[in-house]
Amino acid sequence: MKEFQTIYEGGEAEIVEKKSRFIAHTYHVTTEEEVQEVLEKVRKEYWDARHNCWAYVLGKDQVSARCSDDGEPSQTAGKPMLDVIMGQDLHDTLVIVTRYFGGTLLGTGGLVRAYSKAAQEGLTHSKIITRIYGFKLNIKTDYTGLGKIQYLLGKRGLQILDTVYSDAVELTVLVSESEENVLIAEITEGTNGQAVLEKGEDCWFAVVDKEIVIFAEGE
Repeated sequence: MKEFQTIYEGGEAEIVEKKSRFIAHTYHVTTEEEVQEVLEKVRKEYWDARHNCWAYVLGKDQVSARCSDDGEPSQTAGKPMLDVIMGQDLHDTLVIVTRYFGGTLLGTGGLVRAYSKAAQEGLTHSKIITRIYGFKLNIKTDYTGLGKIQYLLGKRGLQILDTVYSDAVELTVLVSESEENVLIAEITEGTNGQAVLEKGEDCWFAVVDKEIVIFAEGE
């Protein structure tokens, strides 16, 4: 898995169905322990609610997926919420929907629709990003080759992290693993082999509000 979608900032949304309130919260989580901590926090905050149903998917390969109806009829809450998460191909994502009963039974179909809609609204109000696996590429060039390199980087939408000017120019760029071979070949050809390329540390990164964010291990 070289890139995946996940939540950067969690969201909150509420829908009302036949006077029952469904309050959705979404979270970025990476471990079972984080999931349990968030669940405990939400249960304390909404201690007087009839149900706190949840669903989550963990891992870059979605290796762990679980859900709970929390007292609702089987398969009417947690599973529909999990289907929403999986349907949007999200990873490391937790959705909790709190229900305050409004006095009118919704039936199994009504519950499925309500929990699905609440989960979708919660995700709509979240900031979702694509995390990309790549590395820092250090490029050393003379001033003659700088323009060509800047053009090649711009053509691919790659942002320069750092530039150092001296007798030569040194650039640090974030490159996705999938672009590595083509980009290096283009720079080598474009500068007639004069640019010195050095592969730096691997990392996960994303573009958030047009800015590059680099994630530490486990984030």
